[in-house]
Amino acid sequence: MRIALIMITALLTTPVLACNSTLLDQNFRKLAAEETVNLCQAYAGKVVLVVNTASKCGYTPQYEGLEQLFEKYQSQGLVVLGFPSNDFLGQEPGTEAEIQDFCRLTYDVKFPMFEKTPVKKEHAHPFYVQLAEVSSTYPQWNFHKYLIGRDGKFITHFTPHTKPSDPMIVTAIEQALQQ
Repeated sequence: MRIALIMITALLTTPVLACNSTLLDQNFRKLAAEETVNLCQAYAGKVVLVVNTASKCGYTPQYEGLEQLFEKYQSQGLVVLGFPSNDFLGQEPGTEAEIQDFCRLTYDVKFPMFEKTPVKKEHAHPFYVQLAEVSSTYPQWNFHKYLIGRDGKFITHFTPHTKPSDPMIVTAIEQALQQ
Protein backbone atom coordinates (compact mmCIF):
# COMPACT_ATOMS: atom_id res chain seq x y z
CA MET A 1 0.00 0.00 0.00
CA ARG A 2 2.77 2.41 0.94
CA ILE A 3 4.66 1.70 -2.34
CA ALA A 4 1.50 2.37 -4.34
CA LEU A 5 1.02 5.67 -2.51
CA ILE A 6 4.63 6.68 -3.23
CA MET A 7 4.20 5.81 -6.92
CA ILE A 8 0.97 7.80 -7.19
CA THR A 9 2.57 10.77 -5.43
CA ALA A 10 5.53 10.63 -7.82
CA LEU A 11 3.22 10.61 -10.83
CA LEU A 12 1.23 13.54 -9.53
CA THR A 13 4.32 15.63 -8.76
CA THR A 14 6.19 14.93 -12.00
CA PRO A 15 6.58 18.29 -13.72
CA VAL A 16 4.64 18.78 -16.92
CA LEU A 17 6.56 20.45 -19.72
CA ALA A 18 5.34 24.01 -19.91
CA CYS A 19 5.13 26.08 -23.02
CA ASN A 20 7.62 28.81 -22.21
CA SER A 21 9.07 29.37 -25.67
CA THR A 22 8.10 32.62 -27.32
CA LEU A 23 9.79 31.37 -30.48
CA LEU A 24 7.50 28.34 -30.79
CA ASP A 25 4.38 30.08 -29.49
CA GLN A 26 2.87 30.21 -32.97
CA ASN A 27 -0.36 28.82 -34.38
CA PHE A 28 -0.38 27.08 -37.74
CA ARG A 29 -3.02 25.18 -39.62
CA LYS A 30 -2.10 21.63 -40.56
CA LEU A 31 -1.49 21.16 -44.28
CA ALA A 32 -4.75 20.71 -46.22
CA ALA A 33 -6.76 20.63 -42.99
CA GLU A 34 -8.79 22.91 -40.76
CA GLU A 35 -7.08 21.91 -37.50
CA THR A 36 -4.80 24.54 -35.99
CA VAL A 37 -1.78 23.59 -33.90
CA ASN A 38 0.13 25.72 -31.42
CA LEU A 39 3.74 24.66 -31.99
CA CYS A 40 4.75 25.33 -28.41
CA GLN A 41 1.95 23.29 -26.89
CA ALA A 42 2.28 20.45 -29.41
CA TYR A 43 6.08 20.16 -29.35
CA ALA A 44 7.14 21.38 -25.89
CA GLY A 45 10.18 19.43 -24.75
CA LYS A 46 11.02 18.25 -28.28
CA VAL A 47 13.99 19.07 -30.46
CA VAL A 48 12.47 20.77 -33.50
CA LEU A 49 13.89 20.96 -37.03
CA VAL A 50 11.97 23.62 -38.98
CA VAL A 51 12.24 23.44 -42.78
CA ASN A 52 10.68 25.58 -45.51
CA THR A 53 9.88 23.16 -48.31
CA ALA A 54 8.90 23.12 -51.99
CA SER A 55 7.77 20.34 -54.33
CA LYS A 56 9.38 21.57 -57.55
CA CYS A 57 12.89 22.45 -56.42
CA GLY A 58 16.28 20.89 -57.00
CA TYR A 59 16.41 20.26 -53.25
CA THR A 60 13.02 18.51 -53.15
CA PRO A 61 14.67 15.05 -52.76
CA GLN A 62 15.68 16.26 -49.27
CA TYR A 63 12.17 15.21 -48.20
CA GLU A 64 13.52 11.66 -48.13
CA GLY A 65 16.39 12.55 -45.81
CA LEU A 66 14.16 14.65 -43.58
CA GLU A 67 11.75 11.73 -43.22
CA GLN A 68 14.68 9.43 -42.39
CA LEU A 69 15.84 11.81 -39.65
CA PHE A 70 12.30 11.97 -38.28
CA GLU A 71 11.92 8.19 -38.27
CA LYS A 72 15.33 7.58 -36.71
CA TYR A 73 15.14 10.16 -33.92
CA GLN A 74 11.41 10.61 -33.28
CA SER A 75 11.42 8.19 -30.34
CA GLN A 76 14.23 10.26 -28.76
CA GLY A 77 12.28 13.50 -29.08
CA LEU A 78 12.96 14.94 -32.54
CA VAL A 79 10.20 16.39 -34.66
CA VAL A 80 10.66 17.74 -38.19
CA LEU A 81 8.19 20.46 -39.16
CA GLY A 82 7.64 21.25 -42.84
CA PHE A 83 6.38 24.62 -44.04
CA PRO A 84 5.71 24.69 -47.79
CA SER A 85 6.53 28.05 -49.33
CA ASN A 86 6.06 29.41 -52.81
CA ASP A 87 8.50 32.28 -52.26
CA PHE A 88 11.34 31.10 -54.48
CA LEU A 89 10.59 31.09 -58.22
CA GLY A 90 7.11 29.71 -57.62
CA GLN A 91 8.46 26.24 -56.78
CA GLU A 92 5.45 25.37 -54.61
CA PRO A 93 2.56 26.33 -56.91
CA GLY A 94 0.07 23.62 -56.01
CA THR A 95 -2.82 23.60 -53.61
CA GLU A 96 -2.25 22.31 -50.11
CA ALA A 97 -4.04 19.08 -51.02
CA GLU A 98 -1.70 18.63 -54.01
CA ILE A 99 1.35 19.32 -51.82
CA GLN A 100 0.15 16.81 -49.23
CA ASP A 101 -0.45 14.13 -51.87
CA PHE A 102 2.93 14.77 -53.47
CA CYS A 103 4.78 14.54 -50.14
CA ARG A 104 3.02 11.37 -49.04
CA LEU A 105 3.00 9.54 -52.37
CA THR A 106 6.46 10.53 -53.62
CA TYR A 107 8.48 10.65 -50.39
CA ASP A 108 6.22 8.92 -47.83
CA VAL A 109 6.42 12.01 -45.61
CA LYS A 110 4.95 11.40 -42.17
CA PHE A 111 6.48 14.32 -40.29
CA PRO A 112 4.08 17.21 -39.60
CA MET A 113 3.47 19.59 -42.48
CA PHE A 114 1.72 22.93 -42.15
CA GLU A 115 -0.02 25.52 -44.29
CA LYS A 116 1.79 27.35 -47.07
CA THR A 117 3.89 29.95 -45.31
CA PRO A 118 5.73 33.02 -46.60
CA VAL A 119 9.36 33.00 -45.46
CA LYS A 120 11.14 35.75 -47.42
CA LYS A 121 12.10 38.88 -45.54
CA GLU A 122 9.72 41.16 -47.44
CA HIS A 123 6.57 39.33 -46.30
CA ALA A 124 7.64 36.61 -43.89
CA HIS A 125 5.24 35.04 -41.42
CA PRO A 126 6.00 36.27 -37.84
CA PHE A 127 7.47 32.83 -37.02
CA TYR A 128 10.05 33.23 -39.77
CA VAL A 129 10.71 36.82 -38.72
CA GLN A 130 11.58 35.51 -35.24
CA LEU A 131 13.70 32.70 -36.69
CA ALA A 132 15.58 35.29 -38.77
CA GLU A 133 16.08 37.52 -35.73
CA VAL A 134 17.61 34.74 -33.61
CA SER A 135 19.68 33.25 -36.45
CA SER A 136 20.54 36.48 -38.30
CA THR A 137 19.26 35.00 -41.56
CA TYR A 138 16.06 34.52 -43.49
CA PRO A 139 15.80 31.53 -45.82
CA GLN A 140 17.56 32.33 -49.07
CA TRP A 141 16.00 29.34 -50.82
CA ASN A 142 13.86 26.28 -50.19
CA PHE A 143 14.92 23.70 -47.59
CA HIS A 144 16.60 26.11 -45.18
CA LYS A 145 16.69 24.37 -41.79
CA TYR A 146 16.48 25.81 -38.26
CA LEU A 147 17.21 23.65 -35.22
CA ILE A 148 15.44 24.48 -31.95
CA GLY A 149 16.27 22.82 -28.63
CA ARG A 150 14.02 21.12 -26.10
CA ASP A 151 13.88 24.43 -24.22
CA GLY A 152 12.37 26.15 -27.26
CA LYS A 153 15.49 28.16 -27.97
CA PHE A 154 17.28 28.46 -31.30
CA ILE A 155 20.42 26.33 -31.62
CA THR A 156 21.64 26.73 -35.22
CA HIS A 157 20.58 26.80 -38.85
CA PHE A 158 21.65 25.02 -42.02
CA THR A 159 21.61 26.27 -45.60
CA PRO A 160 19.48 24.57 -48.24
CA HIS A 161 22.44 22.76 -49.82
CA THR A 162 23.19 21.03 -46.49
CA LYS A 163 21.54 17.64 -46.85
CA PRO A 164 19.65 16.13 -43.90
CA SER A 165 22.19 13.29 -43.79
CA ASP A 166 25.12 15.72 -43.49
CA PRO A 167 27.19 14.95 -40.36
CA MET A 168 26.82 18.59 -39.23
CA ILE A 169 23.04 18.21 -39.02
CA VAL A 170 23.12 14.72 -37.53
CA THR A 171 25.66 15.76 -34.87
CA ALA A 172 23.71 18.90 -33.96
CA ILE A 173 20.48 16.89 -33.61
CA GLU A 174 22.15 14.18 -31.53
CA GLN A 175 23.71 16.77 -29.22
CA ALA A 176 20.39 18.57 -28.83
CA LEU A 177 18.61 15.30 -28.03
CA GLN A 178 21.10 14.63 -25.21
CA GLN A 179 20.32 17.92 -23.47
